[in-house]
Amino acid sequence: MNIKQSDLGGIANQVTTKHGIILILASVMPAMAIISLVPVLPLLLQEFAHVNGSEFLVPIALTIPALCVAVFSPLAGWVSDKIGRKSVLFYALLIYAAIGLLPFFLTDLFHIIIARVILGMAEAAIMTVATAMIGDYFVGKARERWVAIQIASVSLSAIVLIAIGGGLGEVMGARGPFLLYLLALPIAFCVAVILFEPQKTADNAELQNAKLPWMRVLPLLFITLFVGVIFYTIIVKLGEILALASDVSPAVIGAIGAAANIGVAIGSFVFRRFKGASGPVLISTGLILAALGYCGAAFSGSLLLTSIALVVACTGFGMLLPTMLTWILKELPENVRGRGTGLWTGAFFLGQFSAPIVVTALQSQLGGLEAVLLLVAGLAAVGGIIALFNVKGAPGLVAQ
Repeated sequence: MNIKQSDLGGIANQVTTKHGIILILASVMPAMAIISLVPVLPLLLQEFAHVNGSEFLVPIALTIPALCVAVFSPLAGWVSDKIGRKSVLFYALLIYAAIGLLPFFLTDLFHIIIARVILGMAEAAIMTVATAMIGDYFVGKARERWVAIQIASVSLSAIVLIAIGGGLGEVMGARGPFLLYLLALPIAFCVAVILFEPQKTADNAELQNAKLPWMRVLPLLFITLFVGVIFYTIIVKLGEILALASDVSPAVIGAIGAAANIGVAIGSFVFRRFKGASGPVLISTGLILAALGYCGAAFSGSLLLTSIALVVACTGFGMLLPTMLTWILKELPENVRGRGTGLWTGAFFLGQFSAPIVVTALQSQLGGLEAVLLLVAGLAAVGGIIALFNVKGAPGLVAQ
């Protein structure tokens, strides 16, 4: 249904918790695309061992959706600005379910990779539009709350999804986790029945024709890209980082990874406790926590201390992500919110896709993972200090 309103208060009166929950559930779908398959990666490698280059192609099949999200998110946002958010989200969820399930039946690795590329396009639309609609539906404290819930939910869902994916893999083999993509169908139904198309609230032509504020947005996108790279460095190199302190089993790696994701959730809720804090203050706090965590992981000789250091770093990331998303939503005029959100989503997922490539290259150049961890710690610390120099005169980002 379409609802017309002349101001932000009008739409706020129409939005309830169920609207936010549906958007959060939609936001979890792109994360599920990779996380749920992690437990069956060894089974897929075994199944396609006869394919030339399978040791490279199978991991690519898992991660290629992240690259597609990075590439296609700006386009998805532009389309949603032009034709409307609700329809884009609805059809993207349907495509996600159908194409996500397809590898359950496919036997050719290259066909699976093609399906995963199309899936990534659908993910780009889902993540971008769900986030843009949070910005459309909510303002002020409510927006900050739902942005924090979105970040926390995606992080915490990873713990559940990796367990379910492992269970399905145990019972049904390498293809079992692909059944999880069917979860998008009830979410699509809720989108169709419950969500409404956000209407433009600006009445004058000047606001309706507002342009993307590139000078204010670009620095936020570069910071987001940097945060994405250093955040996913912990995710993709978790086992190697822990091995610097002690030999670890897959079960231990999984448990510490779960704790790290809980750290992200804690940081996202702590973000809202900084009442009246400006963007530079929050960025500085998050980056300094990340620097301390990375530094601790590099120097620690104890598995316990390394684990604590990683949770500290992830708490910093949990603060940084809602800070960047809240800030960019605040800067975007509503008529270009889809495009701007698409650019932010693209920057973050580009960081996710680039992290293993960047870190592996740095390891070979710097002589080991410890040196990479110290380099990241130094860069994060420098970024935190630079942010502090921009605190003076910066407006509050978190509502009082």
